[in-house]
Amino acid sequence: MIVDAQSVKNTDSAERKGYDAGKKVSGIKRPIAVDTQGLPHAVAITTANVTDRKGALAAMERCASNLQSVQSVLVDGGYTGRPFAEAVQKKLQARVQVVKRTELHTFAVLPQRWVVERSFGWLEKCRRLWKNCERKINTSLQFVHLAFLTLLLRKL
Repeated sequence: MIVDAQSVKNTDSAERKGYDAGKKVSGIKRPIAVDTQGLPHAVAITTANVTDRKGALAAMERCASNLQSVQSVLVDGGYTGRPFAEAVQKKLQARVQVVKRTELHTFAVLPQRWVVERSFGWLEKCRRLWKNCERKINTSLQFVHLAFLTLLLRKL
């Protein structure tokens, strides 16, 4: 399983929002966990001020029944730390593998990390998800589920 989060800007109609200082985005965050094909197994929506680690744990907790067979969780450097690894071990009995860059300021495709980025790219094809236009966070979550369902049906 591969985990990452995407920060998305809000429109004025949004009821709740936070500020992601790292990406300088005021809005929401979409933590997702995908398999090696990019298909989602855990999705959550949080305000942007929630850390990637807490958001990923919220997604895993929300969808724990879908993740029983997970043995390894592949993450980027933003998820480094013993508390996150221990929480994943406790929830899923899976080990966390952190994939770090070898050199700063150089582009390199990190092994398997591109899969989750491709899944975010699939979401960006849905115009309604470019920004968070929804008033309630739960409505945003349902539109993400609907977008992934539409993509899966197109693949059939």
